[in-house]
Amino acid sequence: MNMIVAVDSNWAIGCKNSLLVRIPADHKNFRQKTTGKVVVLGRKTLETFPQGMPLANRTNIILSTNPDYKVKDAIVVHSQAELDEELKKYDTEDIYVIGGESVYRMMLPQCDVVHVTKIDHAYEADTYFPNLDQDEEWEITAESEEQTYFDLPYCFVKYERKK
Repeated sequence: MNMIVAVDSNWAIGCKNSLLVRIPADHKNFRQKTTGKVVVLGRKTLETFPQGMPLANRTNIILSTNPDYKVKDAIVVHSQAELDEELKKYDTEDIYVIGGESVYRMMLPQCDVVHVTKIDHAYEADTYFPNLDQDEEWEITAESEEQTYFDLPYCFVKYERKK
């Protein structure tokens, strides 16, 4: 199973239910990796999308503790057990966990690959991703050249769980 996330220099991922920054190349990378795949996300993350609608051309699995929560064109599950059962229907290589913080933390133990867009800037933030650089279970297996968006340096880093 995969995760995909954009983090700042402190491993922050968001502030006030919003991304820290929008980088077109990061969005393109996200689309390339997740189109035609299964995406797993929490309700609050879904609500940050345009019109709060699921992502097109993907199987969207939304985690919400509200038993009455329904989303058109998405599968809604209400617990980790229900999510785990639903995910058994798919090839684990086709599953991408896309946020937010609580879903990332819950699912990280089940993931083997994390695609991180590392942004070399510290933002004001209130949500964070676990720092994989400080976790001995993870190693960097690929890293892009540094790129810039206006004056903002970033790179794409692939982490894999050590066997």
